[in-house]
Amino acid sequence: MKVTLAAVGRARDSPVRTLVDDYARRLPWPFTLREIADAAGDKRREREGEKLLAAIPEGALIVALDSRGRQLSSEALADWLGRKRDEGCRELALVIGGADGLSPEVIQRAGMILSLGTMTWPHLMVRAMLAEQLYRASTILAGHPYHSGHA
Repeated sequence: MKVTLAAVGRARDSPVRTLVDDYARRLPWPFTLREIADAAGDKRREREGEKLLAAIPEGALIVALDSRGRQLSSEALADWLGRKRDEGCRELALVIGGADGLSPEVIQRAGMILSLGTMTWPHLMVRAMLAEQLYRASTILAGHPYHSGHA
């Protein structure tokens, strides 16, 4: 299963980018980060949504990150990813919107809307948290001791 993380904003050479890259290297799945430039002005969210959807591989299962989405434990996320992998999902695309959130079109196209909790997080930090959870899920699926279940 290939994983694409499409996100609004550029991390450049930040510590967050270093964290994302570190977890991406550890993943057993090919991982691609596609950064979309912030839009400005009217219909910002819609323009960013169009760019995000264009950055997603054709046929990918879309997971939209939104605070109103499903909250899963690390184990439940691993189980969901394992099921999707076993069902033949070849492309998974995780999508993080900009300051105004995701466009309705992105939300409508999503196979799942996922929340990392009800707190508000900086969008760059969400990338690192999500990359870590993908790595944690892969270790859970592999029976690796990285995940103790008490984090």
